Amino acid sequence: MRVFRPEKPTSDAVAVDEMALPSGTTSVTYLRHPRAKRYRLAFRRDGTARCTIPRRGTLAEARRFVAENEAWLVERLQRHLAANTGPKELRPGGSVWLGGNEVAVEVAPDAERWRLRLGPVESVLASADGDLRSAAEAALRKFAAKSLPARVKELAGPAGYATGVRRVSVRNQRTRWGSCSRRGVISLNWRLVQTPDYVRDYVILHELAHLRHMNHSARFWAEVARICPAYETAEEWLKRSGKLVL
Repeated sequence: MRVFRPEKPTSDAVAVDEMALPSGTTSVTYLRHPRAKRYRLAFRRDGTARCTIPRRGTLAEARRFVAENEAWLVERLQRHLAANTGPKELRPGGSVWLGGNEVAVEVAPDAERWRLRLGPVESVLASADGDLRSAAEAALRKFAAKSLPARVKELAGPAGYATGVRRVSVRNQRTRWGSCSRRGVISLNWRLVQTPDYVRDYVILHELAHLRHMNHSARFWAEVARICPAYETAEEWLKRSGKLVL
């Protein structure tokens, strides 16, 4: 790890170091927190990192702490860069996510056409040549259109929302996993079929909770905790791996 000349820190930062890592270049902002009990390193969505310095800590010790966690920082930056380089071509022998696992992309002849297999999901192709990403997405979206509304119905009753859902829409949302309207319409991102089952269920239950609380208040989160006790684990997966889906 090589540290370049420190940048001029912002008004609330102790220091900002630009760092050259094997996976690329990033910056680490050092912030002092009066209630922090230990040094903490967090990777941010913009590809930078933040190191929290406890009340009695020093900048020198914080920099040593970052150096000790270089391997973790390299891995997170590598994952971030891979997720933001744009979609790659999808060919037979490649893989896509389904149910939280990577499944192989298989193509086999089927009469005068071809059959695309993504684990249990199948689709007919006119040709097996070229990039299969659009065909794979279409197959998964069709699968989601059937499976997600059915799963909402399965979860709504036990959670106490059997009569609250008027309609379930499966959409191609780019910035959110789901939404809920005051009219009882729940919209879900088709990519939820690519996430682990417990993550898919959490998003559905999260939107069901909005039928009772159209906000993110303490009462809303208490309701989420009631119907989905392990929701924080699912939230962590979405933050850590959500960009890995198509």
